[in-house]
Amino acid sequence: MRKFYLLLIVLLALTNSYSQEVYFLTGTNFTKYNFNSQGETMATPLQAGTGSFYEVGYDFSLNSDALSYSAALTLNDYNALAGTPANSYSWNTKYAGAQTSLNYVHKVTKRFKLGLRAGLNISKMVYGKQNLNGEILDLIDQKEFSGLYFSYFGGASANYKLNDSGYLSFGYGFGNGLNTANSTQEKVIFNNQQILFGIHFNINK
Repeated sequence: MRKFYLLLIVLLALTNSYSQEVYFLTGTNFTKYNFNSQGETMATPLQAGTGSFYEVGYDFSLNSDALSYSAALTLNDYNALAGTPANSYSWNTKYAGAQTSLNYVHKVTKRFKLGLRAGLNISKMVYGKQNLNGEILDLIDQKEFSGLYFSYFGGASANYKLNDSGYLSFGYGFGNGLNTANSTQEKVIFNNQQILFGIHFNINK
C-alpha cells in the first residue's frame, strides 16, 4: 500500500503546475456483498448495508475546460447484512485506498455544470468485524477480505459555482470491487452505490 501512496505523491509533484483544484467528498455508501464459492452464491439472503465514505484529492486540467484527471485518497465503509430466522450476520469494514479518475464537465449556465467521471480505486482493509448471532470475528486476517481490492467506479454530479474560489457538488456513484489476490475458493465482491456531497477549491486559474 505504501507504494501506491508514494506513486500518488510523485504524480502530484510532477503535475503541480497543471493543478486546478483540491476537493473533499463525503456521503453514504450502500453496499451489498456477493459471496461466490465455486460458482455457487451464498444461500442466506443478503441485504445492502450503509456506511460513510471520504475522499480528498487534486484535480488536474488536461488542457481543456471540459476534461480533467484526478488523484485522491479514500476511506470507505463497506458494510452489509444477511439473515434468516435462525441466523443473522453483519459485516462492518473500513478500506483505505488511492484512486484515479477521468472527469468530464458540461457547462449548463454560468454557475451550473453537470459532471461525469470514471476511474479505478485500489484499497486495503484497515478495520473489519463480522457479527454472527452476537459472536464477533476479526476479518483482518481472513483471506477473502484481506489483500488489495481493485474497484472500478463511475458517477455523475451537479456542480454549483459559489464564486471564483470554488463550488459545491452533489451526485451519485456506483462501483464494484474484487480482491484479486484471494486464492481461496470463496470470493467476495462488493456492489456499492454512493450518495455524495463535495466542496471544491480552485487553486489556480
